[in-house]
Amino acid sequence: MHRSFFYRLSILLAFWFGMAMPIAQAEDGYDTWLRYPPVAEQKLLKAYQKQLAQIVVEGESPTMAAAKAELQRGLSGLLAKPIASGESKLSKHALVIGTPANSPLIASLNLTNRLAALGSEGYLLESTRINKREVIIIAANSDVGVLYGSFHFLRLLQTQQSLDKLSIASAPKLQHRVVNHWDNLNRLVERGYAGLSLWDWGTLPEHKSQRYKDYARINASLGINGTVINNVNSDPRVLSDQFLQKIAGLADAFRPYGIKLYLSINYNSPRAFGDLDTADPLDPRVQQWWKERTEKVYQYIPDFGGYLVKANSEGQPGPQDYKRNHADGANMLAAALKPYGGVVFWRAFVYSPDIGDRFRGSYDEFKPLDGKFADNVILQVKNGPIDFQPREPYSPLFSAMEKTNMMMEFQVTQEYFGFATHLAYQGPLFEESLRTETYAKGEGSTIGNILQGKTFNSKRTGMAAVINPGTDRNWTGHPFVQSSWYAFGRMAWDHDISAEAAAEEWLRMTFSNDKKFIDPVKNMMMASREAGVNYRSPLGLTHLYSQGDHYGPAPWTANLERPDWTAIYYHRAEKDGIGFDRTKTGSNAIAQYPSVLAKQYGDLSAVPEDLMLWFHHVSWDHKMKSGRTLWDELVHKYYEGVDQVRSMQREWDKLEGYIDAERFGQVKALLIVQERDAVIWRDSCVLYFQTFSGKAISAGYEKPKHDLEYYKALARTRYVPEPWHPASSSRVLK
Repeated sequence: MHRSFFYRLSILLAFWFGMAMPIAQAEDGYDTWLRYPPVAEQKLLKAYQKQLAQIVVEGESPTMAAAKAELQRGLSGLLAKPIASGESKLSKHALVIGTPANSPLIASLNLTNRLAALGSEGYLLESTRINKREVIIIAANSDVGVLYGSFHFLRLLQTQQSLDKLSIASAPKLQHRVVNHWDNLNRLVERGYAGLSLWDWGTLPEHKSQRYKDYARINASLGINGTVINNVNSDPRVLSDQFLQKIAGLADAFRPYGIKLYLSINYNSPRAFGDLDTADPLDPRVQQWWKERTEKVYQYIPDFGGYLVKANSEGQPGPQDYKRNHADGANMLAAALKPYGGVVFWRAFVYSPDIGDRFRGSYDEFKPLDGKFADNVILQVKNGPIDFQPREPYSPLFSAMEKTNMMMEFQVTQEYFGFATHLAYQGPLFEESLRTETYAKGEGSTIGNILQGKTFNSKRTGMAAVINPGTDRNWTGHPFVQSSWYAFGRMAWDHDISAEAAAEEWLRMTFSNDKKFIDPVKNMMMASREAGVNYRSPLGLTHLYSQGDHYGPAPWTANLERPDWTAIYYHRAEKDGIGFDRTKTGSNAIAQYPSVLAKQYGDLSAVPEDLMLWFHHVSWDHKMKSGRTLWDELVHKYYEGVDQVRSMQREWDKLEGYIDAERFGQVKALLIVQERDAVIWRDSCVLYFQTFSGKAISAGYEKPKHDLEYYKALARTRYVPEPWHPASSSRVLK
């Protein structure tokens, strides 16, 4: 009999005995990793019950109230009994939470020096004694630090960790830990695959949905402290009084959870509002317009975080429209925000339509501006030089901008990984990126250390992720997309956390602590990203997807308005070989990297094979490390990706009964869809590239069921699982 039976039984018993715990609906994923079912391990449950008899909260603020409510909710569920709560009266085995400023009990412990080392958001979790009573404390310098510590404490119980001799000190390594939404004001979500936008503009600010609070709780549980609520292809109306009043209602809902609200802005807003005939950042009238409009924003939202800007990219307006550069544009906005402590996140996703190699675009535009940005500007750089592809080398901007604040931009929403129909845990991608050694200042110059400010001594640090949760009950469509949201938040707090550790935490909190479930599913998750790379774009291939939807394969795409929107621009398949030459004999993009890496990437015998075709045009007969030719290795990788998905199916089928039937059935069905799609990707790409190599698919591999023309026709008529935003041109790549 599996644990799902005991969980259902415990819920029923909770109702019978009148516990302070609501009866859950069927497990539909709404509670994400904040489920709080009773601890199943009885010995551990009894230990927790003994160690946690009371919650003592002395401070009074909306954030302290949120921490108290979360602990009451979590502990009542996990301990399978109500937990007493008091303010100052202390009993034995109490959980005491607070700051030295709001709690005399915490102040009595003389933690000032230890807390000072943890900054404004860090916290201590510790077993200690107060008034000769054994207690556990959650102490911090700020109320939001207490809230973060409370979620960490609950995570210990959710993952069945011992509380004996508890001693944990934790502080974030990055200042700005921000999620980005691509929500439009009509509630459609660009590259969103889980329903409509969360923000119901028609009922705001009067009605603040419970989902807004739960959204804030989910983010706060990871230490995320900011959200950009609207699309980077921004509608100017977002700065109107009508919408600012509504947005202020969202900010009110987020504030107790330490979530600052940011807005994506349209650079042409002064013109769009009809107030000016220009948006030139060096025009005093434009500067005054932004000063006054920003003042208006802060009147509605006193703790407003700042602006995110996509400028002069894919048709969006920007300072280059007026022969100004990105620093001119960013610094004008930074000046308007500076009196209020606001920041500008300036996206580096920029590439000229007439550039010879799009790979070079961002570096060539921004490197000359290093050191020219204001100190409250942070350059937001995608992890790779193109566009959230399944595998990319790191963006060379990270090792080049020594005098500029930078933050990473990852993508959780699976724009290029099968939307909400494929299982593709992104934790390994995040870890791979953050631990990449750049040698910018010698060894130890990893991307994570650069983002943290350790390599270049940056003043402002951060990490962002495009998440796009929607109105689907489980927030993300595919249940496992939640895992990438979780991994991002954990790694934004501490970039040394591994993808495997984050996956295990998420599984334990979201599904079960049973190792018979955890171990095989964790293995699935850790392999799932590489499977997606293999059946889409192995060995450094990229940009092979169909235009507009970005879902299925179309490696034959050609003859579009711009060459760099086609697939053939990137793979450059010919009879003599395949791949983009970015060495000295080609675009010389390798010169954008530090010399150690430029030498490695430029040497065909030394370049990592999973990046080979990013940097080299390689003969079909080139011998790979496996002993296979490039052609045979390419075929092998495509077939391996399908085999990996089929292995995931087999493993998942063995786990029926370990978790609730609803989520088990949904994942089972989606894996069937994923296997179908993986075969289409494999067959489309192998058959297409075969037209150039002229070589056979080796014996032993299953033969494609259809010819190439069938797959080309399928791409034209294929059903895409989610509608892409109708206002997005098929030319917009994001």
